Amino acid sequence: MKTLNRFMLAATAVAAAAAAMPARADAVTDWNIKAGEFITEAKLGTPPATRVMAIVQTAVHGAVSQAPTAAHEAAVAAASRFTLMALLPTQQAAIEAAYKAALATMADGPAKTAGIGAGERAAAQVLAARAKEAPVFTAPDATRPHVGTPGAYVPTAAPAATAWPNRTPWVMTSASQFRPAAPPALTSDTWARDLEEIKAFGGRTSTRRSAEQTEIARFWDYSMPPVYHGVVRSVALTPGRDIAANARLFATVAQAMDDALIAVFDAKYHFNFWRPVTAIRNADLDGNDATTRDATWLPLIDVPMHPEYPSGHSILAGAVGAVLRAEVGTAPVKLATTSPTARGVTRQWTSIDDFVREVAMARIYGGLHFRFTNEVSVGMGRAIGELAVRRQHAARVQPTAERAADRTPERTTDRTTDRTTDRAESEHPLRPASVAPTNDGQEEYWRHIGVG
Repeated sequence: MKTLNRFMLAATAVAAAAAAMPARADAVTDWNIKAGEFITEAKLGTPPATRVMAIVQTAVHGAVSQAPTAAHEAAVAAASRFTLMALLPTQQAAIEAAYKAALATMADGPAKTAGIGAGERAAAQVLAARAKEAPVFTAPDATRPHVGTPGAYVPTAAPAATAWPNRTPWVMTSASQFRPAAPPALTSDTWARDLEEIKAFGGRTSTRRSAEQTEIARFWDYSMPPVYHGVVRSVALTPGRDIAANARLFATVAQAMDDALIAVFDAKYHFNFWRPVTAIRNADLDGNDATTRDATWLPLIDVPMHPEYPSGHSILAGAVGAVLRAEVGTAPVKLATTSPTARGVTRQWTSIDDFVREVAMARIYGGLHFRFTNEVSVGMGRAIGELAVRRQHAARVQPTAERAADRTPERTTDRTTDRTTDRAESEHPLRPASVAPTNDGQEEYWRHIGVG
């Protein structure tokens, strides 16, 4: 019943967020909201939901890149529908109804036809590339419960997302590319400081945690894509943006988020570090005289079924923050999103750093992650987000034949460094220079954005 209620609250919150925004920003933001609703209704966990969103937004970006401007709306609708139908079979009726409603608003003609074709081709390419991951998801779970004494009971719930480190990243070279150093030694001052902090502020009956801190913890108990994509839409809805810019933004964010979860589960199962509830109840065994045991301590938020280090929420926030920072530079921002675990409450921030910091602190207030974990995780996410931005910069096709023929280096400002350089210098050193689309379907372009 608790799970059912959570999904009902999630659907309500997604609808509330959509209602609070302009009725129609553009096709990209409209379909981003729809995709979030369908994913929520499909009752996926956070890792598979994040993967679905990455596939959808990558297909949308590819469709917009291939379609003429007049065909963009149809291309977005077709790419979204094609991917969502393939990935969310239980939602096919609702997806088809949304697609038909969207097409009904568009005039029939060559542009509409061209857009549908571009969207379906882009979606098919992304799905075909990601189909290579199928063996990862079909392999039997061989997790072996830890047994201290043969015959003694041990919890039998399977840990989550154990296959995720075996997935193919979008922009990283491997799941372990950003694997951090090990957690601090249990005998260290850092360990004692952070354990005592979370014991004081993250407990279910804490008297140190304020009412607002409790609200923040409950707000960020939700980790599905819509809670983060709501923040992204705060930027996407800024006046003056167009469909192409938003398609690129959402694809970059979605790929960074998906790679962030690949990286975080690689590190989680590599280090297999204990959760605060385990550490606090066994603090008499950690060899540190500065820690004290609490035999009945419980966290405010229920503990997920995977190791503590690093933090999934913090790495996601770091990745999203890095992409948004590259997108807006030093311009002022007004960010907002809603959460079903806070019953649809909207939280707002006036800086990207404040948003990222709140997500990280929420995991301390919830009793789930140590401060050192959050600091490391935000750094991992930032590195992944910045890599995704560089990858997209390298993937951009030349907009005109004249630009492609012009041998003068294009001057561009890298918003991740605020440094103006020649395009060739600013791109990631491991990625080839930007390429123009080939006549046979932009194979090079697709390779650059993690497809094929």
